[in-house]
Amino acid sequence: MATLNPYLNFDGKCREAMTFYQSCLGGDLRFMTFGESQFGDQTPAELKDRILHSSLTNGSLVLMGSDTMGENPAIGNANTLCVVGSAKGEVEAIFAKLSEGANVTHALKEEFFGTFGDLTDKYGIPWMFQYSPTPMG
Repeated sequence: MATLNPYLNFDGKCREAMTFYQSCLGGDLRFMTFGESQFGDQTPAELKDRILHSSLTNGSLVLMGSDTMGENPAIGNANTLCVVGSAKGEVEAIFAKLSEGANVTHALKEEFFGTFGDLTDKYGIPWMFQYSPTPMG
């Protein structure tokens, strides 16, 4: 079966953001810069340290990202990363960590469908958090 993995774009903050996400989500984090790639000798010096590709892997969780080559990525409200926890404490812990410097839209609280909250992190990425003892699918 195919998998769907979020891929985030940043303007020079990919290493910082992905390292922050690793501190929140755990897992193995890998980077490749533009300078390290096969195009490294063709990359302008000021862009060599930008991230061509990164991946954060923790079990079935895979979050990927890269820096742009100088153009500003448009961050909007059309996409949201949704963390669905296997335990309420798991969602609470991740929410607390990602809340650092974030704009918390809705603090975690009990709703009719389970525990829910959402925020926009310090990098402008929107996140939702959900836990229900009865999976909603």
